[in-house]
Amino acid sequence: MAKRRLNKRQQWRIEKIQKERASRAARKEKVVQEQAEAGELGAEQEGLVIAHFGQQLDIEALEGEDAGQVFRCFVRANIDSLVTGDKVIWRPGKSETGVIVARCDRGNLLQRPDNFGALKPVAANIDHIILVIAPEPEPHDNLIDRYLVASETADIPAVILLNKTDLIDDHNRDHIDTLMARYQRLGYEVVRTSAANSQTSPAPEVEALVRDKTSVFVGQSGVGKSSIIQTLLPDEHLRVGAVSQSTGKGVHTTTTAKLFHLPMGGALIDSPGIREFGLWHMTPQELEYGFREIRPLIGLCKFRNCRHMGDPGCALDAAAESGEISPERLKSFHRILHDMAEQNARGLKLS
Repeated sequence: MAKRRLNKRQQWRIEKIQKERASRAARKEKVVQEQAEAGELGAEQEGLVIAHFGQQLDIEALEGEDAGQVFRCFVRANIDSLVTGDKVIWRPGKSETGVIVARCDRGNLLQRPDNFGALKPVAANIDHIILVIAPEPEPHDNLIDRYLVASETADIPAVILLNKTDLIDDHNRDHIDTLMARYQRLGYEVVRTSAANSQTSPAPEVEALVRDKTSVFVGQSGVGKSSIIQTLLPDEHLRVGAVSQSTGKGVHTTTTAKLFHLPMGGALIDSPGIREFGLWHMTPQELEYGFREIRPLIGLCKFRNCRHMGDPGCALDAAAESGEISPERLKSFHRILHDMAEQNARGLKLS
């Protein structure tokens, strides 16, 4: 599947931004070099990126007498882009400032495509992604599958957290129970909770989920992510988004990725609200990998160029007929595959 092509205006804008970044990096590198030559930088030590503010980052010292303190740091020009959750090597400077000189190896990296098709890092070194859904807005399997594919391709475990269980009634119970059972059969952990019943302190099941782990909450707007986070971090005055009465869609409230230490142990990276992951930048092979029940079938189709869209000898169709793949998951796979093809075709027309 072809990658999205950029039109001339988009290419010009990207080149302009890159030149500006290069110029800023050169100026910044000169200042850093001057500080180093003047002996104004301390010894190298390990730190943790806890927030990102444009060209500067907040680094928490992890060792020495400064352990636990936060320093506003510049980044050496030769270092790849850093994200919240990265561990780094840095040197302290004057007045709680410093310079990042290297990035440590990452355990994993969560990314999503930006408006130009380039992958944008979101967070690193995550123990699990907590996908929050709720009876309202109504959970759709295709949207859930998009998040799960993103977590699978990033090799980050995912947990499905069903919030607002107080809104489950006779009208939606069967649908929700069937949906949750489908993912449990695939091996996904499903946890149920209600932030409305625990507004001042975290629910026991949520506390157990995040304890001693680095977590990221994701999910469509309006499912109660901010409400759950606020119970975990009562001293952080995070705004709680309300569901629009007119559209039933939530409003985005979080704007900057930041790492918070949790009172019960562990950490939480609060990332910008995302209605759904765009997956059109992926290849069909990566999408296959993202569906864990399809993964073992890779390479078993009769023809190497099988499109998995009703082609003769398709291993996916055979698995669906035998019950190895649920019809709903196969339909979701086909829909995402179709959306990816449409996005790529649209990108080609714009170029």
